[in-house]
Amino acid sequence: MNTSTSSLISAVLAVSLLSLVGCGDDDGGGGNSASPTPTTPSSPTATFTATQQPASPTPTATPQPTSTNTSPPTPTPTKSNELDISVCAPDAGPFSNEITNPFYLLPVGTQWVLEGEEDGAELRVEITSLDETEEVAGVVTRVIEEREWEDDELVEVSRNFFVQTADGTVCYYGEDVDDYEDGEIVGHDGAWRAGVDGALPGIMSPGDPQIGQSFQQEVAVGVAEDRAVQVAAGETVEVEFGTFTDTIRYEESSPLDSGTSEKIYARDVGLIIDDDIERVSGEE
Repeated sequence: MNTSTSSLISAVLAVSLLSLVGCGDDDGGGGNSASPTPTTPSSPTATFTATQQPASPTPTATPQPTSTNTSPPTPTPTKSNELDISVCAPDAGPFSNEITNPFYLLPVGTQWVLEGEEDGAELRVEITSLDETEEVAGVVTRVIEEREWEDDELVEVSRNFFVQTADGTVCYYGEDVDDYEDGEIVGHDGAWRAGVDGALPGIMSPGDPQIGQSFQQEVAVGVAEDRAVQVAAGETVEVEFGTFTDTIRYEESSPLDSGTSEKIYARDVGLIIDDDIERVSGEE
């Protein structure tokens, strides 16, 4: 090998050695090669797929906890023996205008006569079942006429309208009233009819009377609002007309009047006492 060739090989080897040394320098300080620009490693990509979350519901008030008291509530007082007057409603028929209830017995032609004294005045009342009918609220009723005298002077004539249900309940459909003074009509106080101005038919006598029963007799607000409660049964009652043991007694009242009144009925006879007057006769 000649000198020039040896020199050339030596030069090549020297360059190669320098190249190797420069590439291995972590500080990038050797040779002419530019140091690589450091890069920030990227965050790893998530390996799960996110699902869409439902929208948050509009906040609502949190209900208050209920009482933990297990005691039963106190019941609202009710009239457990109050009879339902709907039995007398015009659409609750069929009805009969023959009044045969044994405690309110008024077949056509029957007349009850009661007499007595009140506040120093002599009273007389005649109650007669007329051979007449009157249609009230679409129902054909029996007309029961009542005439009242004070010291032999006629003071009132009323025409009362009754029907009877299949179970014997006597229903009261109203009354026409003529008040008299010196033989002349001066007013109509207390007149009412079912179906007029909101008035409803009431019960005059239950089909199966029991102690403690109560019921509305007249249902005309502000005009006639009588009601009754049965307070006794089976009492022995003596009046001029006779002595009776199969009896029922009612206490009547009205929010339109003060105080109470009393009526006693006898089976198969009807009314025998009305406050200060009592039965003196009765015939058909």
